[in-house]
Amino acid sequence: MTDKPSKTDRRREDLRQRLIDIAEARIRVEGLAAIKARDLAREADCAVGAIYNVFTDLNGLVMAVNGRTFQSLGAFVAASVAAKPEPAAAQLITMSHAYLHFAAQNTNLWRALFDLEMSTEMDVPKWYLAELGKLFALINAPLSQVFPNWPPDQIDLMTRSLFSSVHGIVLLGLQRRISGVPLDRMEQMIALLLSNLTAQHTPA
Repeated sequence: MTDKPSKTDRRREDLRQRLIDIAEARIRVEGLAAIKARDLAREADCAVGAIYNVFTDLNGLVMAVNGRTFQSLGAFVAASVAAKPEPAAAQLITMSHAYLHFAAQNTNLWRALFDLEMSTEMDVPKWYLAELGKLFALINAPLSQVFPNWPPDQIDLMTRSLFSSVHGIVLLGLQRRISGVPLDRMEQMIALLLSNLTAQHTPA
């Protein structure tokens, strides 16, 4: 028989979810700069110190929001290829286009995935790395079909290389940098990159 959570535990979890909801809404509209303890506490109707009873720091709160965003992004990308059967090379283009559209529709939440200060020296939670791993796994699967003779470590390296390339195109384009391209041409640019790469390496 499982022990029921205490009233204190329920209140703590309720506050945790409320803070995540508030932070997610603030990031969606204003970006990471909107995450300020006093403002969050005022909207959540709690003391500032209560925030740090459920999260170690504000980075921990943003990571919780990012966890949701990773799940939404992964579901969005997975749905793009589930809608219709395609060859592996075409799947890579479809998923990359889905990544672009998710970023364009949820720019501030998407940017928060990468703008949060983290490093390899930090103790990143396993669940956070697992969510990132799920996104890479979506790319890994068709790549393994395009390059069936490659060992897993080489596939993994290519997965990260392709992700970095597509992410760079999307980031520059959405930031309207001089080296980027307008939104309506980013799909074409991504397709050109992936088509050329898979055409050169697809086994005969």
